[in-house]
Amino acid sequence: MTTPLELVQTAQEFVRQQIDLGEHEFPCRRAPLDAFYDSIKDCQRCPLGKLRTHLVFGGGNPHADVMFIGEAPGRDEDLQGKPFVGRAGQLLDKIIQAIHFTREQVYIANILKCRPPNNRDPEPEEIAQCEPHLVRQIELIQPKIICALGRIAGQTLLKTSESLGRLREKVHRYHSVKLIVTYHPAALLRNPQWKRPAWEDMKRLRREYDGVEL
Repeated sequence: MTTPLELVQTAQEFVRQQIDLGEHEFPCRRAPLDAFYDSIKDCQRCPLGKLRTHLVFGGGNPHADVMFIGEAPGRDEDLQGKPFVGRAGQLLDKIIQAIHFTREQVYIANILKCRPPNNRDPEPEEIAQCEPHLVRQIELIQPKIICALGRIAGQTLLKTSESLGRLREKVHRYHSVKLIVTYHPAALLRNPQWKRPAWEDMKRLRREYDGVEL
């Protein structure tokens, strides 16, 4: 019977043989989300690809239970290539911390991966070209809960024209994933009076995550 020590010695001998043969680079399997990023990082599906500084793929835990989705990168995000890093991102960080998560525990992305000029609303054709990238991210991450940040994100994911006020009223389903819609952090900066109802939305998200029914 082969002993553990003999197995180790056999493995070491194999490595030495590969080095002697010049095979000193061994294939390393890329994480699926990283591999997907590599496949779309040069995307030119719509004209925004020619205007961007960086494609803003998303960031956070690739196995996150909670995923936050906004509408599109802004100026700071375009410059840094990271989602929600400006003033709205700083507020989002505080919101995430307030419901006892960290940015490292969740995943943050947008409907669009490139910044629209002057931060205008995404156009239907831009969404049509870019949304499949987001769908694939969701498939790879497999979150338990999605939080849509703002009207456009909520309407896009739920394929509806209902108002933000109506979308905020209940827990939806994105396929089999629970989905909650709330205000975009940028809107909260412009309208501080919305912070209280947004906090109610976040408490609902936390209850759903914890499996608590009131």
